[in-house]
Amino acid sequence: MGKSNREAGRGDVLFLAAVILLAAFGVVAVYSASSYNAEVQYGDSLYFFKKQLIGFVLGLAAIVGIAFLDYRKLKKLGIPALILSLVLLALVFIPGVGRTNYGATRWIGVGPVTVQPSEIAKYGFVLFTARYFAKDPARMRTFKGILPVIGAGAAICVLIMLEPNMSVTMCVGALMIGMIFLGGVSKKALGVICVPALLLVPVLIVMEPYRLQRLSAFMDPWASPKEEGYQLIQSLYALANGKLFGTGLFASRQKYRFLPFAESDFILSVIAEETGFMGVLLLFALIGFIVWRGFLIANRCDNFYGYMLAAGITLAFAIQASLNALVVSGCIPPTGLPLPLVSAGNTSLVVTMAGMGLVYNVSRHNERKNFIGYTK
Repeated sequence: MGKSNREAGRGDVLFLAAVILLAAFGVVAVYSASSYNAEVQYGDSLYFFKKQLIGFVLGLAAIVGIAFLDYRKLKKLGIPALILSLVLLALVFIPGVGRTNYGATRWIGVGPVTVQPSEIAKYGFVLFTARYFAKDPARMRTFKGILPVIGAGAAICVLIMLEPNMSVTMCVGALMIGMIFLGGVSKKALGVICVPALLLVPVLIVMEPYRLQRLSAFMDPWASPKEEGYQLIQSLYALANGKLFGTGLFASRQKYRFLPFAESDFILSVIAEETGFMGVLLLFALIGFIVWRGFLIANRCDNFYGYMLAAGITLAFAIQASLNALVVSGCIPPTGLPLPLVSAGNTSLVVTMAGMGLVYNVSRHNERKNFIGYTK
């Protein structure tokens, strides 16, 4: 039997400290990357900074609130979380509710408040999958048993793709395959899932002309330096200008409206320019530490639900951070994907911090507390 909430330990305080440190750094990075653009666009250099700071405070509140729950009681929320995710994703297509920016309808808004449902859907999927597999782990031994998880993941992917948002679609698809793998599915069943998924990627690219243009720009960005290749070229300029130790904090040149989305999808480029290779190395050492501790918490968990929950949330974070780094460095075609806990965007920040609070919650109720950061 697991410990009660009253008997829960301190948990992995190093994991929690690393999450808060990364999110706090993100607030500073957003200010640096956005101050000039905010002044020009809104007449307030602190516009994005203040929004990010509010998100950070709300994220801290979410961590505190979730940390003192018993995560095992969330098991009953698996199906409602999936339904809520699908409903929110569908709401973006309702006129007057969905908000469109840069040709994509990815947000729902009430007055000045906007929410990005795809960020919520990732964790709703994790809650559903963890509950489904934990209820009967034997389900994973057959392809039929994992069909509900594939169906849930496919439904979320289709709705996100229609926004359109291929980058988050790829994240959810990778998360679905990763959670099935972590659950212990057979290699044969995993192959049956992976092969069609991989074959579907080029089909989806061909279906939309703008995706072909982005692929072409990825292959040779200098062929269209003022159009599709512009963003990647500016990102590469920022990376190159950073050299080993960077130009200094707040001293980026590319943030002066040369680099589009400098405070969000391409904030890593600004960080690299200001802190250099060593700064990026330290940043990803911190991200890697969070991922390592998250999987360690999952591995040490004394029940299957907690294992799937902690592993799934950690995997979602790891996938998104990896894809963002690959995009800004020109290793994969440009896609709109924030760096979790760092990029501007309150929905992503608050939901990710809440998810990390849930991983910390799992560590607090873990009975096998025999590694650094846990109390005896």
